[in-house]
Amino acid sequence: MKHVLKRLDRVHEKLAATVAPLDEVLFARQPADGGWSVAQIIQHLALVEDRVIKDLEKEMSRPPRKISFIRRFVPTSIVSSRLLRVKAPQAVNPEANAGPAEVNVLPSKASAIANYNRARNDLKNLCATHGNDRFRQIVFKHPFLGEIDGVATVSFVGYHEQRHYKQIREVLKKIARN
Repeated sequence: MKHVLKRLDRVHEKLAATVAPLDEVLFARQPADGGWSVAQIIQHLALVEDRVIKDLEKEMSRPPRKISFIRRFVPTSIVSSRLLRVKAPQAVNPEANAGPAEVNVLPSKASAIANYNRARNDLKNLCATHGNDRFRQIVFKHPFLGEIDGVATVSFVGYHEQRHYKQIREVLKKIARN
């Protein structure tokens, strides 16, 4: 778990360092092709992490159980690839979570980043509270990866963030060309 958390911190720091110098306008600007803005990507990351935390906490309240031996080898790193496109479930789609009266209204940059950092701290606190052994004894049902254990779930979060770090860099290149 220590290795997973270190990787989680590294990608989080890289992404935060990329986003920090952006002004509010650039942060919120969508690329001409209609893709997500940096603000929407940050909101999506916080929504995903909040959802993962909620599901992990729910599993923690249940008796320990393990995934099958073969499921332990599911490569969560595949999530970081930008070659494979996966549509975000509605529950973690920033546009779907804006609310009907607030379509296209996103939180300020400071608020979005604070929420993103809060979600990460909450996940790390959950990991510190329950530890590696307990995380190996829970089953998380991922919509793409299937059943994975808690440690693999935390690993997924890091690779998911890495995927969106790459997306943010792509978005910033697209915006610079316009």
